[in-house]
Amino acid sequence: MLLDLKQVFLGEKKSLPMDCALDFSQLEYQGNYPFIDPVRVQGEVSAESGIVKLKATAHFVYQCACDRCLDAVSRQMNIPIEHVLVTSHNSDDDTELKLVKHFKLVLDDLVREDLIISVPSKNLCRDDCRGLCPNCGINLNTQSCACQSDKIDSRFKILEQLKQSDLQ
Repeated sequence: MLLDLKQVFLGEKKSLPMDCALDFSQLEYQGNYPFIDPVRVQGEVSAESGIVKLKATAHFVYQCACDRCLDAVSRQMNIPIEHVLVTSHNSDDDTELKLVKHFKLVLDDLVREDLIISVPSKNLCRDDCRGLCPNCGINLNTQSCACQSDKIDSRFKILEQLKQSDLQ
Protein backbone atom coordinates (compact mmCIF):
# COMPACT_ATOMS: atom_id res chain seq x y z
CA MET A 1 0.00 0.00 0.00
CA LEU A 2 1.35 3.38 -1.00
CA LEU A 3 0.61 6.33 1.31
CA ASP A 4 0.74 9.83 -0.14
CA LEU A 5 2.01 12.00 2.72
CA LYS A 6 2.55 15.26 0.85
CA GLN A 7 -0.24 17.12 2.67
CA VAL A 8 1.13 16.06 6.06
CA PHE A 9 4.73 17.02 5.23
CA LEU A 10 3.67 20.40 3.79
CA GLY A 11 1.46 21.18 6.79
CA GLU A 12 -1.81 21.14 4.86
CA LYS A 13 -3.11 18.34 7.11
CA LYS A 14 -2.20 17.69 10.71
CA SER A 15 -2.75 13.92 10.44
CA LEU A 16 -3.67 11.15 8.05
CA PRO A 17 -5.52 8.18 9.58
CA MET A 18 -4.99 4.68 8.22
CA ASP A 19 -6.81 1.39 8.57
CA CYS A 20 -5.81 -1.23 6.05
CA ALA A 21 -5.19 -4.95 5.57
CA LEU A 22 -1.86 -6.03 4.14
CA ASP A 23 -1.24 -9.43 2.55
CA PHE A 24 1.96 -11.13 3.72
CA SER A 25 0.83 -14.68 2.95
CA GLN A 26 3.83 -15.18 0.61
CA LEU A 27 6.36 -14.00 3.22
CA GLU A 28 8.56 -16.91 4.26
CA TYR A 29 10.09 -16.66 7.74
CA GLN A 30 12.08 -19.47 9.42
CA GLY A 31 10.85 -21.99 6.86
CA ASN A 32 7.18 -21.14 7.54
CA TYR A 33 4.54 -18.88 6.04
CA PRO A 34 3.29 -17.46 9.35
CA PHE A 35 1.02 -14.68 8.08
CA ILE A 36 -1.78 -16.63 6.38
CA ASP A 37 -4.45 -14.08 7.27
CA PRO A 38 -4.09 -10.40 6.29
CA VAL A 39 -2.27 -8.14 8.76
CA ARG A 40 -4.51 -5.27 9.83
CA VAL A 41 -2.69 -1.97 10.40
CA GLN A 42 -4.48 0.83 12.26
CA GLY A 43 -3.04 4.17 13.20
CA GLU A 44 -2.04 7.51 11.75
CA VAL A 45 0.71 9.63 10.33
CA SER A 46 0.81 12.97 12.11
CA ALA A 47 2.89 16.15 12.09
CA GLU A 48 3.66 17.98 15.30
CA SER A 49 6.30 20.66 15.79
CA GLY A 50 7.73 19.93 12.34
CA ILE A 51 8.22 16.21 13.04
CA VAL A 52 6.23 13.67 11.03
CA LYS A 53 5.57 10.41 12.88
CA LEU A 54 3.88 7.17 11.97
CA LYS A 55 2.15 5.54 14.95
CA ALA A 56 0.15 2.39 14.35
CA THR A 57 -0.58 -1.10 15.58
CA ALA A 58 -0.39 -4.26 13.48
CA HIS A 59 -2.97 -6.91 14.44
CA PHE A 60 -2.40 -10.43 13.11
CA VAL A 61 -2.46 -14.15 13.77
CA TYR A 62 1.03 -15.66 13.82
CA GLN A 63 1.00 -19.32 12.74
CA CYS A 64 3.96 -21.69 12.87
CA ALA A 65 5.15 -25.08 14.09
CA CYS A 66 6.44 -25.67 17.63
CA ASP A 67 10.24 -25.89 17.57
CA ARG A 68 10.22 -28.90 19.92
CA CYS A 69 7.21 -31.06 19.02
CA LEU A 70 6.15 -29.68 15.60
CA ASP A 71 2.53 -29.12 16.69
CA ALA A 72 0.76 -26.17 15.10
CA VAL A 73 1.00 -22.91 17.03
CA SER A 74 -1.36 -20.00 16.45
CA ARG A 75 -1.04 -16.73 18.37
CA GLN A 76 -3.02 -13.51 18.17
CA MET A 77 -0.45 -10.69 18.21
CA ASN A 78 -0.52 -6.89 18.31
CA ILE A 79 2.71 -5.04 17.69
CA PRO A 80 3.30 -1.30 17.87
CA ILE A 81 4.78 0.43 14.84
CA GLU A 82 6.41 3.81 15.43
CA HIS A 83 8.74 5.67 13.08
CA VAL A 84 9.90 9.21 12.45
CA LEU A 85 9.54 9.99 8.75
CA VAL A 86 11.75 12.39 6.78
CA THR A 87 11.99 13.43 3.14
CA SER A 88 15.78 13.70 3.28
CA HIS A 89 18.68 13.16 5.67
CA ASN A 90 22.42 13.68 5.55
CA SER A 91 23.69 10.33 6.81
CA ASP A 92 23.06 6.75 5.74
CA ASP A 93 23.92 5.67 9.29
CA ASP A 94 20.73 7.12 10.74
CA THR A 95 18.48 4.06 10.97
CA GLU A 96 16.07 5.77 13.35
CA LEU A 97 14.68 7.91 10.56
CA LYS A 98 12.67 6.43 7.69
CA LEU A 99 13.25 8.11 4.37
CA VAL A 100 10.10 8.94 2.40
CA LYS A 101 10.94 9.70 -1.23
CA HIS A 102 8.64 12.07 -3.13
CA PHE A 103 6.27 12.14 -0.10
CA LYS A 104 5.25 8.50 -0.80
CA LEU A 105 5.60 5.77 1.82
CA VAL A 106 5.43 2.08 0.89
CA LEU A 107 3.65 0.86 4.00
CA ASP A 108 4.09 -2.85 3.14
CA ASP A 109 7.89 -2.65 3.32
CA LEU A 110 7.89 -0.80 6.63
CA VAL A 111 5.37 -3.15 8.27
CA ARG A 112 7.19 -6.25 6.93
CA GLU A 113 10.42 -5.16 8.64
CA ASP A 114 8.63 -4.50 11.93
CA LEU A 115 6.83 -7.86 11.80
CA ILE A 116 10.04 -9.82 11.33
CA ILE A 117 11.76 -7.95 14.15
CA SER A 118 8.80 -8.45 16.51
CA VAL A 119 7.79 -12.08 16.07
CA PRO A 120 9.38 -14.66 18.37
CA SER A 121 12.57 -16.38 17.25
CA LYS A 122 11.72 -19.47 19.33
CA ASN A 123 8.23 -20.90 18.88
CA LEU A 124 6.82 -23.22 21.53
CA CYS A 125 3.31 -24.61 21.81
CA ARG A 126 3.67 -24.13 25.59
CA ASP A 127 6.50 -23.26 27.96
CA ASP A 128 6.88 -26.81 29.28
CA CYS A 129 6.80 -28.54 25.87
CA ARG A 130 8.67 -31.84 26.17
CA GLY A 131 9.26 -32.20 22.42
CA LEU A 132 9.78 -35.41 20.47
CA CYS A 133 11.61 -38.52 21.62
CA PRO A 134 14.98 -38.49 19.81
CA ASN A 135 14.79 -42.28 19.31
CA CYS A 136 11.24 -43.12 18.27
CA GLY A 137 9.80 -39.66 17.45
CA ILE A 138 6.74 -39.87 19.72
CA ASN A 139 5.36 -36.54 20.91
CA LEU A 140 6.24 -36.66 24.61
CA ASN A 141 3.49 -34.14 25.45
CA THR A 142 0.79 -36.65 24.53
CA GLN A 143 2.39 -40.08 24.94
CA SER A 144 5.12 -41.91 26.80
CA CYS A 145 7.63 -44.08 25.02
CA ALA A 146 9.55 -47.20 26.04
CA CYS A 147 12.92 -45.95 24.80
CA GLN A 148 15.87 -46.22 27.13
CA SER A 149 16.65 -42.86 28.62
CA ASP A 150 20.09 -43.97 29.80
CA LYS A 151 21.33 -44.67 26.28
CA ILE A 152 24.66 -42.94 25.67
CA ASP A 153 25.53 -41.19 22.44
CA SER A 154 28.37 -43.13 20.80
CA ARG A 155 30.44 -39.93 20.58
CA PHE A 156 30.46 -39.73 24.40
CA LYS A 157 31.33 -43.37 25.15
CA ILE A 158 34.92 -42.41 25.89
CA LEU A 159 33.70 -40.08 28.63
CA GLU A 160 31.70 -42.91 30.16
CA GLN A 161 34.85 -45.07 30.15
CA LEU A 162 36.79 -42.28 31.88
CA LYS A 163 34.06 -41.95 34.46
CA GLN A 164 34.11 -45.70 35.13
CA SER A 165 37.93 -45.74 35.48
CA ASP A 166 37.75 -42.89 38.02
CA LEU A 167 35.30 -44.89 40.12
CA GLN A 168 37.66 -47.89 40.29
